[in-house]
Amino acid sequence: MQNKLIQIFGVALTIIYAVFIVWLYVTEPRSFKEISVKAEVTTGTYQIDQQKFDAALKLFREENYRAARDEFAHADSEKRDARTQFYIAYSFYREGWGRFYNDDEIFKQGINAVNQVISIDPNFKSDDADLKMQTPAELKAELEEGTERSVGDFDPRKVVRERK
Repeated sequence: MQNKLIQIFGVALTIIYAVFIVWLYVTEPRSFKEISVKAEVTTGTYQIDQQKFDAALKLFREENYRAARDEFAHADSEKRDARTQFYIAYSFYREGWGRFYNDDEIFKQGINAVNQVISIDPNFKSDDADLKMQTPAELKAELEEGTERSVGDFDPRKVVRERK
């Protein structure tokens, strides 16, 4: 009876070890710290680095959008937090927006970022009252409109429009 128990324990331990090895190959962590982050994502306990998020938000409010994006990216290294990714997409909008024309390349990066938000949480809604667009759908529509060429691009009233 004891031999059977030892064999069962050995087989179970081998299976657990094999699952761990497969998980390592699938997640491809590059450091021990990254292993713990990937484990948090797998188990559903992943959280952003709140200090870096707060620093990024401060930079965002100061209109330093490139630095804010870098900080947001460090705060959410796994790109799993919809709120952080929404701020990244919004920073692309704010940086690319112009009175006379929009920067199409930056807006396209913003579209990719907002698609990331939609893939994380399609029903995301920002609770930040300072942002005029609260949902990824609004932001995406504004970014896509900014990349399209139309007769309205030559409207002189466009100069007095307000950035959202």
